[in-house]
Amino acid sequence: MHVHTSHSGMCTVPVFHRFCRESYNDPRQVYELLRQRGMHMVTVTDHDSIEAAESLRRYPDFFLSEEVSCVTSSGTHLHIGVYDMAERDHIELQRRRTDFPALAAYLRERGLLFAVNHVFSGLTGRRSPADFREFAEAFPAIETRNGQLLRTANRYAARWARRTGQVKLGGSDAHTMECLGRTFTEVPGARTRDEFLEGLRGGWTRVSGESGNYWKLTRAVLGIGVSMMRERPWTRFLAPLCAAVPAVMLGNLAFEMAFAHQWGNHVAPRRKSARGVKLVTETPAP
Repeated sequence: MHVHTSHSGMCTVPVFHRFCRESYNDPRQVYELLRQRGMHMVTVTDHDSIEAAESLRRYPDFFLSEEVSCVTSSGTHLHIGVYDMAERDHIELQRRRTDFPALAAYLRERGLLFAVNHVFSGLTGRRSPADFREFAEAFPAIETRNGQLLRTANRYAARWARRTGQVKLGGSDAHTMECLGRTFTEVPGARTRDEFLEGLRGGWTRVSGESGNYWKLTRAVLGIGVSMMRERPWTRFLAPLCAAVPAVMLGNLAFEMAFAHQWGNHVAPRRKSARGVKLVTETPAP
């Protein structure tokens, strides 16, 4: 439910965004490997693109999805997964992605399932209490297990989804072939494409698979770097920078851990009672 290919555009790292892609995964190879790893249904969620569908639409077990980069009502940047959409929806979603109320209204009008991705990650920038209220009110689903996020962030997302009653989804968020299919969403009992998609919308889901960790993320970043050098041989002069990747990733994970704890404890804290620990049911004040 969260997979990237070479159609996800350029990375967002300053300077590198001029020549390094978000992912170098070939769509057809992605499909084949996901099937080999046990997926009965396949989708990809490229950033603001559905170009991968050109080579995948012929497969009966493929459905069209997209990860839309948008801006919330408070100005927060956000990634949302939109599932089982039509090609014409892509144009309308891109037109509305800087106007979240209009975007959400269109998604509801079309009856599309959409989820807020990596909620407790600082990947797309800051958060505010108003953002979480909007997430709870506007989104029918939440990504509760992301294969690139720390287990702590995923645990907060699952706790929050239980509290809000939102549909739970899981995906690898794979930008490299190694991570594909390691985190996924199941609909128990679904035997056909229609039954699977109906189960997604009905919330009859079960998320399974890995969370992220230091070594997994470091390998992924290095893998993207190697692919960049293969595509653009002139970038090989940047190879010495690879030695700094482990330290950079360590700092990034420390930031991600702090971010997850900050907002997880704010919107989905636990409190002790006479019978032990239970979830807080009221919404914390900003």
